Amino acid sequence: MSSTFHPPKRTLMGPGPSDVNPRVTGAMGAPTIGHLDPAFVGLMDEIKELLQYAFQTKNQLTIPISAPGSAGMESCFVNLLEPGDKAVVCQNGVFGGRMRENVERCGAEAIMVEDEWGKPVDPNKVEAALQAHPDAKLLAFVHAETSTGARSDAQTLSALAHKYDCLSLVDSVTGLAGVELDVDGWEIDAIYSGTQKCLSCPPGISPVSFGERAVEVIKNRTTKVQSWFLDMNLVMGYWDGKGGRTYHHTAPVNSMYGLHESLVILKEIGLENSWAKHAFHHEALAAGIEAMGLGFVVDKEYRLPQLNSVTIPEGVEEAKVRAALLNNYNLEIGAGLGALAGKVWRIGLMGESCCKTNVLLCLGALDAVLTDMGAPINSGKAVAAAQAVYAG
Repeated sequence: MSSTFHPPKRTLMGPGPSDVNPRVTGAMGAPTIGHLDPAFVGLMDEIKELLQYAFQTKNQLTIPISAPGSAGMESCFVNLLEPGDKAVVCQNGVFGGRMRENVERCGAEAIMVEDEWGKPVDPNKVEAALQAHPDAKLLAFVHAETSTGARSDAQTLSALAHKYDCLSLVDSVTGLAGVELDVDGWEIDAIYSGTQKCLSCPPGISPVSFGERAVEVIKNRTTKVQSWFLDMNLVMGYWDGKGGRTYHHTAPVNSMYGLHESLVILKEIGLENSWAKHAFHHEALAAGIEAMGLGFVVDKEYRLPQLNSVTIPEGVEEAKVRAALLNNYNLEIGAGLGALAGKVWRIGLMGESCCKTNVLLCLGALDAVLTDMGAPINSGKAVAAAQAVYAG
């Protein structure tokens, strides 16, 4: 017989979702009101302003898509591309490949720029591709590659797009609130993210922002956007607020309460403090990982502090380690994807999950599990190395 579901209490240190602040879950439990209720319309305006702060932009078309990050990605591609268009797409991990899928499903041509997984996108390769394809409409790349933990230079890549009269389209699902991101300062034309990473909100909403150049492209399309639900020409009428809200869809009201509260928390902390927090706790985690004798896939210069791809010791069955961490410590870390499947663990330090307690728990538990399995590591060194960072 079915009964009420009671989820286990986990510590989430995988690639997302991250731990959720109790203030956010508390906000989501508030009474549901209508999605056109004047009180909710006022909340929508606040969410827009807070998202503009998080993205560091004045873009009017800065809104939360009522669906997860993958829908944010799709909303950017289906609105900006038409059949026959050409897009330069950078791939240095799983999510660059998903960009390619979106381009092709729009009936456009994807010009691929490939880089090794774990490396950042190479601006020289990008410039060569743009020179070779002067008719390209946009340049799409991942700022913070969740499958590897590599950070690419979004400012330089966006500048290259404009140099060759392209729009820049950026995936920062894992980047937002975790590392520096300046949409207006870097002149990013379109960007999407997710709520379940460094914003520490439950999954299911995707913040997006479109600049003036992108909005002009959307307004001057010669074909209909292939997705009715994600058509920004329609969605703008619901989120714009000028002259009244036009009904488009029933927004996930309580989820929006949660997003609002998570953004309020981010504003209280301050963006730069949030970036510094992720960098600091990553330093402690990295010290422990390296003291254990393990390494990272990504070079330090390009490493995302909030997403750490850690190499697996020789002879270790990585899935058994993750299962032991989950069963014995209620601790979740992630497996590798694509080319890195079976070669790395992905350890997340995102938002609410990014704290001293979690770093020490993860290092101590990983040390204990690997030692128990007879793995070739420096047992008993990890926690002390992290503690030294915190003490110093």
